[in-house]
Amino acid sequence: MESLIEKHHQRLSLTDTRFVRSLKDRIQWDSRLVGIIGARGVGKTTLMLQYILQNYGQDNIALYVSLDNIWFADHRLSALADDFVKHGGRHLFLDEVHKYPSWSQEIKNIYDDYPNLKIVFTGSSLLEILNARADLSRRADIYHLQGLSFREYAAMFHGINLPVCGLQDILGHHIEISAEVVGKFKPIRYFGDYLQNGYYPYYSENPGRYPMRLEETVNMILEIELPLLRGVEYGYIHKLKQLLQIISQSAPFVPNVSKLAERTGMARITLVSYLKYLEEAKLITALYKNSAEISILQKPEKIFLENTNLMHVLGSGQLSKGNLRETFFANQAGYEHALQYDARADFFMDGKYIFEIGGKDKPKKQLTGTENAFVVSDDIEYGSGNRIPLWMFGLMY
Repeated sequence: MESLIEKHHQRLSLTDTRFVRSLKDRIQWDSRLVGIIGARGVGKTTLMLQYILQNYGQDNIALYVSLDNIWFADHRLSALADDFVKHGGRHLFLDEVHKYPSWSQEIKNIYDDYPNLKIVFTGSSLLEILNARADLSRRADIYHLQGLSFREYAAMFHGINLPVCGLQDILGHHIEISAEVVGKFKPIRYFGDYLQNGYYPYYSENPGRYPMRLEETVNMILEIELPLLRGVEYGYIHKLKQLLQIISQSAPFVPNVSKLAERTGMARITLVSYLKYLEEAKLITALYKNSAEISILQKPEKIFLENTNLMHVLGSGQLSKGNLRETFFANQAGYEHALQYDARADFFMDGKYIFEIGGKDKPKKQLTGTENAFVVSDDIEYGSGNRIPLWMFGLMY
């Protein structure tokens, strides 16, 4: 265990706490078992290390380990937990749990056997985590960390601290919020860069290799995880890649499942199932007519890529501005709110609010007389009435 403790202290010494994700303040860290899940590269490891450093420093009551460490090739996680507790350990932080076979069963056993030990774990294979949820469902508090919001991008890449604004703040006070933000930050100036490069924190490590790393992540999900964890046939992987490209270039993508099934050579039921798997893997976001009663066989009414950075990597040629705008809105506003398809406008949120997304000259007449309806416009710093700037929805977390 000494090598793991040494690695723990090394990682903490290299941890920067100048910028911390907003999710940190919402996690109930005192729970006995906390899971932080999210796509590769969104910052789960950094968040965990920052919390350890800020709350325990180099105190040995806390231990961070990554389960892809070679130490686990001939050691059991349960043996580590036993040794750690016997030496006074109280807070065990487990990173990349999906790299360790039978991780969920062992964590369950550790939770049951050591009631004074608190465990936090992270996982990047969302499909693997979903498979294991049954083992931990009654024990773990699960939190989802997605990529940087526009607000977090401004803080991390430009040193500009902007307020977190909830939905009600934005709907009722967007003019005052604009005045506060524009006084110290020009959102329009940086918005395009965020849409292309600002979603994953690791962009700063090597900007030139960023598109390649994103594409590698997508390929890993398609070529390894989907066949292994969802039984997707290898012969259809290339078709799924083509489908993601089509989605990225559409304005936005409204699927005709029958025609898509014919083009890809899949049965209709197979195609709808594969779309659900892509959604589980956080490669796409799908809108349904009634999100409260979604079944594996229900076809989506609209499909977006999960974030706009993926659009720039997977799309070729000119991207649709309309698709970029709606993808941004779905990603940022949909993080903590329920979005549904609505024939009257682009989005129906929380069963109450209607949003139409467009450019700065988007007309309001389509929503005239509709209650709780808002026009969300790109390329404007200030809104008026029920017209709200698009970038402002990037302040929601």
